[in-house]
Amino acid sequence: MKSEEFGAPALVGPARRRSLDLSQLRRIKGVSLEEIAERTKISLRFLLAIEAEEFEKLPGGIFNTSYLRQYAAAIGLDEAELLACYDLAMNAGVARGEDRVDARRRTRGILDRWWRLSTPA
Repeated sequence: MKSEEFGAPALVGPARRRSLDLSQLRRIKGVSLEEIAERTKISLRFLLAIEAEEFEKLPGGIFNTSYLRQYAAAIGLDEAELLACYDLAMNAGVARGEDRVDARRRTRGILDRWWRLSTPA
């Protein structure tokens, strides 16, 4: 299979990651983002993040998988295929050292510093 074909694995950075051209598939199915947003109540911002495979821009937690399942259903894509792409992308971030615990610690440190500055001594 050629890498230009729809749904073919694509080389992204140093690791191979399966990339889906979700916006192309959506257009082929004749569905607009506005229609998906209206049907699913998912904001356009999150739908655009899904299509760009920028999953870190999603709200997190169970919302991510719920949004992905709803998006897949709206464009007639097998949800397992989209969730597999999501899992690969998220696991690639962990492999690059982008640990969520570290991100929380950095955020917590900022909140602690703000709290100390805002409370009277």
